[in-house]
Amino acid sequence: MLLIDKLCYQSNLRYVNAGEKFIYAILTLCMCVVSRSIPLAVLVLAVNSYLIVGRGGIAFFRYRNLMLIPLVFLLLSTLAIIVNISGTPLDAFALPLGNLYITGSFQSLRRGLQLILTAMASVSCLYFLALSTPMTDILNELRKLRIPALLLELMMLTYRFIFVLLEIASSILTSQKSRLGNRDLKTSLKSFGSMVSVLFIRSLKKSGALYDAMEARCYDGTIRVLTENHPPKRAEIFLIAFFEILLLLLTIWSKLQ
Repeated sequence: MLLIDKLCYQSNLRYVNAGEKFIYAILTLCMCVVSRSIPLAVLVLAVNSYLIVGRGGIAFFRYRNLMLIPLVFLLLSTLAIIVNISGTPLDAFALPLGNLYITGSFQSLRRGLQLILTAMASVSCLYFLALSTPMTDILNELRKLRIPALLLELMMLTYRFIFVLLEIASSILTSQKSRLGNRDLKTSLKSFGSMVSVLFIRSLKKSGALYDAMEARCYDGTIRVLTENHPPKRAEIFLIAFFEILLLLLTIWSKLQ
């Protein structure tokens, strides 16, 4: 099982109505993307961090490590926005490099910060949903939105095969390490190529076995799973509505500036 799934089933928000969490995450994500406001992004980050760590009971270091993954990519990608090579020094910083300068402006720094915070706030919305709502509940909510059944089944099967392929890859890696298959670069590349080829063949066999098992259980083209019913609470609905209205006001204010 993936770490995110383990944390999801351990979360104190696991049994909160899935529709509430889904609507909150999607609406908040849309507000972040539309507004691109630094204050709004900071607010969303703070609230989602509190919900995941404070209310959900997820360990802070787990959440921090998950957030560091997109942060590293964002920092590397925003360097192209912040840092310029120019013959004219800009107002924020300028490092001489012969006749040129490695330089940047306060405007580019603000744009880079805005991009990072907006992206991190959006990611925190998705983490909130993933760390509090099982995949079956998310698919059930999508089914209520009339998403095509074929697409939902593909999502379910893809989600299932992530675990199958990870389990097979882990077994192969353990076997290779026990035989010193990664002692140097040459053997590591050879072992990696072998693992990929074996993983491809076994994934085809596993998919055939899975389809045979579904057929043996009277598969009629629709995957049905049991769902738990957790009624929404008025207080939670009120808090979500209040927060989304606040974000809407902040979005309108940011667009008027």
